[in-house]
Amino acid sequence: MTKGVKLCIAAVAALFVGSVIACVILFKPSASRYIEIVQDGKVIQTVDLANADDQTFRIEAPDGGWNEVVIESGTVRISDADCPDHTCIKTGVLRSESVPIVCLPHKLVIRYCDGNGGEQ
Repeated sequence: MTKGVKLCIAAVAALFVGSVIACVILFKPSASRYIEIVQDGKVIQTVDLANADDQTFRIEAPDGGWNEVVIESGTVRISDADCPDHTCIKTGVLRSESVPIVCLPHKLVIRYCDGNGGEQ
């Protein structure tokens, strides 16, 4: 093997290892059990998932839109919405502090917090 091929293999291996490490860090499950639901920059609700009853509720947006939030078995997700792209639904269950559930058309964010109303 030539020196160029060896360098290429080493670069690809380093890129692969770096990608795996980044994924592990980004998608690590949250230790927090508190979430906050934020709309247009204002916290509208804080929920302790460890003690929350299973429930489904609708959050109305000022523009007339809505998101249906499901809290079930200690998890939270958006099950339905009237936004055009449904990215918030496709996100699925909130798993990581690094990746919140976001609905841009309705300015809605669901994220983990520290329990005192502050973002982690």
